[in-house]
Amino acid sequence: MDAGPNVQIRAAGDSLLQATESALRALAKGWEPAKVEAWTDMVIARPGRLVLCGMGKSGLVAQKISATLASTGSPSFFLHPAEALHGDLGMVTEQDSALILSNSGESEEVLKLLPSLARLGIPMAAITGRRDSTLGRSVAHAFLYDLPDGEGCPLDLAPMASTTLQLVWGDLLSASLMARRGFTREHFAQFHPAGSLGSKLLKVNQLMHKEFPRVDSGASLMGVLRAMTGGRLGMTAVVDGQALTGVISDGDVRRALERTQAQDRSPLDLRAADIMGRSPKTIGPELLAVEAAAQFEASKITFLMVVQGDKPLGVLHIHDLLGAKVL
Repeated sequence: MDAGPNVQIRAAGDSLLQATESALRALAKGWEPAKVEAWTDMVIARPGRLVLCGMGKSGLVAQKISATLASTGSPSFFLHPAEALHGDLGMVTEQDSALILSNSGESEEVLKLLPSLARLGIPMAAITGRRDSTLGRSVAHAFLYDLPDGEGCPLDLAPMASTTLQLVWGDLLSASLMARRGFTREHFAQFHPAGSLGSKLLKVNQLMHKEFPRVDSGASLMGVLRAMTGGRLGMTAVVDGQALTGVISDGDVRRALERTQAQDRSPLDLRAADIMGRSPKTIGPELLAVEAAAQFEASKITFLMVVQGDKPLGVLHIHDLLGAKVL
């Protein structure tokens, strides 16, 4: 078998990886946190959005950075420079700030857009490979990268290492804004309500049934059954005053009936206090749904009482976790 193509593929791959690694090492060594902090202060101080711009491959990277920013607490959108020159500039307001991507810093459409942004008073930052470029000299915040071993492209023509460095800069800036804004797991869940990550960050009080079946400890068997049937959760809470006294499940009812039969008693004499379990499994409202899932699995149960102290606030059923894709 001819090993030529395999050798060529290995050489091309190694060249790309080396070029990217050397550029990343240079960035890790040379980036300046103080400059990033100054930029984050500027962005947070402005009430508008972050406008991302870029042409070609840089534009594609800019779209990804914009999506990351928007999903992590920094409102953002992508503005195509060419479309901006034909009317889309109207989407930009004086409250916004701009982050522009260009490897060379000389992209024609980008440079034509700069005067319009300046007239609007939009603070501009750039991710570029050249500080001495027109773009690099025109912005207040320039986030630079070097390519010590070039792009890593076999022809040294296609942008490869440079787009990776632009993407890393975008993530670095996004992470810095998250840290400065105090962005939390709870905020993440709000912005990702349909995602698997977001579902695992939901809290118990977001999923629980706030309206749930309840009886007092003196309720008759028929009263217990009516509450359970109406509640459609296969259970009822037993509440005296404001305090949770116990819970009654379908299994508790069956076991109570078996006891009365063995004792030759009438089931109609049963009261909720005779049927209920006195040590119900409970959980706090502020705990994560994944913590509730662990309790369900460990105890082999189908519902949890949500309580604050001894006061019942709701019921969390295992079907609620399944529906939210926590399980």
